[in-house]
Amino acid sequence: MNHRPPAIFIGDALGLDFLNSIATPVDTAIDWIDDGEGYLSWLEQAHLVPGDVLRDLRSRALPGELDKVADQARNLREWFRGFVHQHKGRPLTSGALAELEPLSRLLERDETFSRIAPRPTELVPFTLQTVRRWRTPDALLLPVGEALARLVCNEDFSHVKACEGPACTLLFADHTRGHARRWCSMAICGNRAKQAAHRHRLKTQRH
Repeated sequence: MNHRPPAIFIGDALGLDFLNSIATPVDTAIDWIDDGEGYLSWLEQAHLVPGDVLRDLRSRALPGELDKVADQARNLREWFRGFVHQHKGRPLTSGALAELEPLSRLLERDETFSRIAPRPTELVPFTLQTVRRWRTPDALLLPVGEALARLVCNEDFSHVKACEGPACTLLFADHTRGHARRWCSMAICGNRAKQAAHRHRLKTQRH
């Protein structure tokens, strides 16, 4: 059984956290969606799919079916990574729409409907919910597609950055005041940079 550490969610945008589902947090690269079970676990940790839906699809999936969906998810991830790296650091323009055609085709496959649901804790007794039909394991790609679409539509790509750690591949949306964030995490790459700077100062002083 493949024991993975908890997934990394430092991107401040789920679409970027999806790209960060492969990373090298210490010394060895980890792909959290390298098989079907890994993909289901990542979706659960990201709160993108309800647990009961994941259990139902797991029980109904044919042998190898979830691994196939994970393979599609990895292909989607690497295609979208190329898009982000090409456009990060500057505002998106309408000309980028044609490049997003694969994502648009994925979103077209969605099956959602609205329903009236109870809201017992409010003065108004009902709420209008949007519900997805999870007919096949392929539907597990749809919430990720939505997260990528929200990133494209809601984030200022001027503030989408890659961590400055020399060996780090993590991406994030810089929501800090002044947009001065440089690291995926101060506890990881920020601390490594401080240690490296300290070693450099000591070496310089000795010479």
